[in-house]
Amino acid sequence: MSNTESSNDPVRSRRQTISRINDAANRLGYLLWAIAMVCFVTAFVIGFKGILVNLVTACIIAGSILLAPSIIIGYAVKAAERDDLEHGR
Repeated sequence: MSNTESSNDPVRSRRQTISRINDAANRLGYLLWAIAMVCFVTAFVIGFKGILVNLVTACIIAGSILLAPSIIIGYAVKAAERDDLEHGR
């Protein structure tokens, strides 16, 4: 399939849009986990104060909420693309 045909395909276009949104959610989720780790190490060094503990907890929860569906959707998009290539669509 040529590039013009795939750009006119609404399914592939929608899949590409979902993939871009999914990549952003994935990056943000991992960023939140990284922030949580930095805050945890900081809290460990200076003592566990309320604000740092709350920030660690919030970042882990928000990162998990973003990452759980993002990882699954990422695998689904890759599988759909692989299936299209295998079946010549």
